Amino acid sequence: MTSTTPAPLWAGRTLALLGIVIAAANLRTAVAALSPIVGEVSDDIPIDSVGLGLLGTLPPLCFAVFGLLAPALQRRVRLEVLLVVPLIAILLGHLIRAVAPSYPLLAIGSALAFAGMGVANVALPPIVKKYFPDRIGLMTSVYATMMSLMTLVPPLVAVPVADAAGWRVSLGFWGVFAIAAVIPWIGLLLRERAGRAAEAPTDDTAAIATVPSAAAGRTSRSPLAWGMAVMFGTTSLNVYALFAWLPQLLVEDAGVSTAEAGTLLALYAAMGFPASIVIPILAVKLRSVGPLIAAGLGFYLAGYAGLILSPATGTWLWVALAGAGPLLFPLTLVLINLRTRTAGGAVALSGFTQGVGYIVGAVGPLVFGLLHEATDGWTVPLVFLVVTVCTIALTGAVVSRPRYLEDDWSRRP
Repeated sequence: MTSTTPAPLWAGRTLALLGIVIAAANLRTAVAALSPIVGEVSDDIPIDSVGLGLLGTLPPLCFAVFGLLAPALQRRVRLEVLLVVPLIAILLGHLIRAVAPSYPLLAIGSALAFAGMGVANVALPPIVKKYFPDRIGLMTSVYATMMSLMTLVPPLVAVPVADAAGWRVSLGFWGVFAIAAVIPWIGLLLRERAGRAAEAPTDDTAAIATVPSAAAGRTSRSPLAWGMAVMFGTTSLNVYALFAWLPQLLVEDAGVSTAEAGTLLALYAAMGFPASIVIPILAVKLRSVGPLIAAGLGFYLAGYAGLILSPATGTWLWVALAGAGPLLFPLTLVLINLRTRTAGGAVALSGFTQGVGYIVGAVGPLVFGLLHEATDGWTVPLVFLVVTVCTIALTGAVVSRPRYLEDDWSRRP
């Protein structure tokens, strides 16, 4: 919990506020914009099931690899640069995908965009800590909500844009958001270079620069870091698994139509909105985040129990409850700042949490699908998800304790 006296939100840090919000709008667009129009893309660029599967696996893999690399990159550049360069990579990825004449270039453009997102995912929490130490809960809520919104918007507009102007325009025009996001940060960097007053009420640049690489390396020995990574990874695993398989599960087990299954998947995704708005603010105000972790675990278990025991009755309720479980995602994002003393610590914890977490998340759809194929049913795959979320009871106990990553750094190995 921060004791910093809140300053006016806009005072002296308007560019940082705009930069954070618009940057967050870029962190899911490339993931969500392709799948709705893959049929149109396939008319020009043949994509078989293996190729489509690779494109679906790239996001969590890139998020993991480049999330783990981000702290090392940050030791060589300013925190703002750690956000600007990935945004440029996202822009180039959008443009390459839009002009790609073949599948390899389409995959390269996608990987470039996802790599940029992986680094930017890590950079945003410490950026919030640097510029808004007095508004950590509010700003985490703002950017997490923007990320949720931009997960839903691309699927809604991708098809109409592709029908009106072609799939290349539909993929490429998201680069406008990347350009818009770079402008405020370029402005801040130029302002500091010219020697004018910084917008941030506090400047952690020195703290970031003095975090030794050996101490950052001990992040992997921190129980707190592992607790955060497993909790984030469990959430990612469950979300990716259900985004991949929930519609088919509902059609076969609940007896809903394909159209209704799509609507239920949208409901599952939409449950992230209230969590993104409320959870970070509550986390800052509460003495312990234990009740929030318990609520997430309870929602998961209730939703999965309903889908296992009575999928055709109360289907909407079970999907909504399962969709409420990932409130642990915005909770983890705000805890990155609440469990670190410095922006440098936030970079290290953010990179480790999201890097390891997305590796765990990447196996979710694969294992879920293999269990379905092996058993020709959905009960065993859902039980697998139940087992994974039960780990939250253990990791939540570690994460709930009011401790800081830097304290683990100071301990001798």
